[in-house]
Parts: sequence; structure tokens; C-alpha cells
Amino acid sequence: MAANNRRMSGKKGAQVGSGGQRRRGLEGKGPTPPAEMRKGHVKQRAANAKSRRAAQGRPQPKGRGGKSSSELVVGRNPVVEALREGVPASTLYVQQFIDNDERVREALQFAAERGGINLMEAPRPELDRMTNGLNHQGLVLQVPPYEYAHPEDLANAAYDEGQDPLIVALDGVTDPRNLGAVVRSVTAFGGHGVVVPERRAAGMTAGAWKTSAGTAARTPVARATNLTRALEAYKKAGIVVVGLAADGEVEVDQLEALEGPVVIVVGSEGKGLSRLVGETCDFRVRIPMPGGAESLNAGVAAGVVLYEAARRRA
Repeated sequence: MAANNRRMSGKKGAQVGSGGQRRRGLEGKGPTPPAEMRKGHVKQRAANAKSRRAAQGRPQPKGRGGKSSSELVVGRNPVVEALREGVPASTLYVQQFIDNDERVREALQFAAERGGINLMEAPRPELDRMTNGLNHQGLVLQVPPYEYAHPEDLANAAYDEGQDPLIVALDGVTDPRNLGAVVRSVTAFGGHGVVVPERRAAGMTAGAWKTSAGTAARTPVARATNLTRALEAYKKAGIVVVGLAADGEVEVDQLEALEGPVVIVVGSEGKGLSRLVGETCDFRVRIPMPGGAESLNAGVAAGVVLYEAARRRA
């Protein structure tokens, strides 16, 4: 009897059944829903955000080129010239108890006539601190950050106007005055904007604004994180990329591509186009120079090619 008890003691008691739950669990839940319908998925959040924007009647942003940092124009002559040339400004700082000479009166008059510029009186130590000890002569002008466009915006704006894009890209141009000159030429010949790299390149400083002679207010400047990738994106969109090079295979007056959508790439005066940018170009063109000059600065070179493009499109 004891042996029988030992045998029985190893047996399990009555088990509770699953009631068919396991069998139903094996049947599956049907096909996996798309990412846009999965709760918490990044694509669902993006789709919801897009729906909200559509409901509010606002277009989806394309990703801006970002803003530059604010800038200070220091000194009586530079401040007056910046105000006269229409450089954007947010605040004019004037030193307390400053000698009210002709330049100070001009600065105050220009600021008042333009409107929208705050006038702030500050003690000399405060201006010294703001300018890191520069010789400000009692006048400091604050230039707000420039809001750069995205490279795609330039082409889209042209197509919206029913025109073929005419864009200039700068490769390795570090002088803001050259950037301003290019902006002025783009405006003069009906172009749609300028693209600059984010690094190691001139930006829209007060100097660039002054050289543009006010045209920077009408012609956008876009900033590209990587210029080569931006040019490749233009090519995928059907825009021809033309690089200027002293040893180019085609002379500029023979390039029929200027009649259609085109990006003109201008390199630095000393080094020209960088290797990767040069390899990305569909054409490398040269400007004939019978006078024997080795090169032209970026502003002049861009103006020559823009004129040829405008002549062909007329």
C-alpha cells in the first residue's frame, strides 16, 4: 500500500484548461498594419502632424537653411554707411553723453527715417563689453540674423513663376563682398538665388549686404550643409550643373544648356572648383579672356555667365 502511495504521490492534480485561448492565439491577428497605422510609430506621428497642418491650412515646411548669428557694425563711419545702404538693423546703440557730431546726427536721422530700428542709449563700459573693446566711437549697430533659404526653395520659386531656374552656387568663396556682388548680378540678370556652403564660405554679413546695394532684399541666399549633395539633388530634379573653370572644355558662349534650368557654380579666385564639386558638374566651361588675365573674381565671373544666360533666354 505504501508503494502504491509512493506511485500516486508523483501524479499531478487536476489541471485547468485554457478554454481555447491558446488555440485562438495561434490563429494570428491578420496582416501587419502599415507603419502609418501603428500606434506610437514615427511614421504615424508624422502622418498625424501632416493631417493637422492640412486641417489648419498651413503648407508642410521644407526644412529651412537656418539662421546666421547676429552681427555688430562698429564705428561711426561703418554704422552710417550700413544704414545708408539699407543693411537690416534691429537696434542702434548710442553712447551716453556722446559728442553730437555730423556722423552721429546722420546715423540717428537714417535710423529714424527707416523706422523699425530701436534706439538705445548705453554707457561707454557697456558698449566696450558688447564690442570686446573695439573702437566703437560711441555707435554700435546690431544686424539681426539672416534667415537663409533652403536650396530647393530657389528652384521651386522659379517653377512657381513658370520659369526655368537660374541659380548661382559658390564653392570656396570666402569674401562677403564677392557674395554681395554675386547677389547683385543674379538680381540684375533675372536669376532666382544664390547657394553657399554652410562651412568655410562667406555668409550674408553686413559687408555682403552693402555690396549687394540692396538687392539682397529681393534675391534669396540659400545655405547648403553639403554643396556637392545639394548639386546632386539639383541634377536629379532635371537642372543642369555648370562649373566655371579656366581649363573648361566648352566656352561659355557655346553652351546651349544655359537656355534651360541651370545652376552656375563659381569657385574661388585662387583655387577654383574643389575636386568633388568639379566632378559633380555636367559641364565645365571657360570664359575666353583675350587680354591674358589668369582669372576673374567670383562676382565678375558670375556676371559674365549670367549675362550670357539672360541673352539666350530673352
